[in-house]
Amino acid sequence: MQQHSPQPEQTLPVPVSAWLVLRAYSELLRVDAELAWRGFSVVYEKVRSSRLRKGRCEARTETDICRAVDLACVFYFKEVRCLQRSAATTMLLRRSGLSAEMVLGVQTCPFRAHAWVELAGRVVNDKAYTPAMYTVMDRC
Repeated sequence: MQQHSPQPEQTLPVPVSAWLVLRAYSELLRVDAELAWRGFSVVYEKVRSSRLRKGRCEARTETDICRAVDLACVFYFKEVRCLQRSAATTMLLRRSGLSAEMVLGVQTCPFRAHAWVELAGRVVNDKAYTPAMYTVMDRC
């Protein structure tokens, strides 16, 4: 009789609440509509001028919020681009009392622009090495 070595327990991620996914979806809709009807400058200014809600006692972590936005992107009716996703994520994180920054970067050859979100200098909605691939143009 063979003995099986015990498998390490795998921890499954805690499901994100449906309410948080709906909030993320509605924020994606809002950002998408503003980009379409009012343009980049309005979205940029809204993100730049949005304030951190201090004293919020929400039990949500940045991981919960980023996962909710990712899930909302899966169900969104069209492809969600990095600017829309990052603006929505930044706004939701700030509303939850987390000091998020949307970062805009460019690559020159070939030319590309990209947006991502950082908390205390740590990328939270993209790959950790993303800042090394782009020259940061702005943080808002």
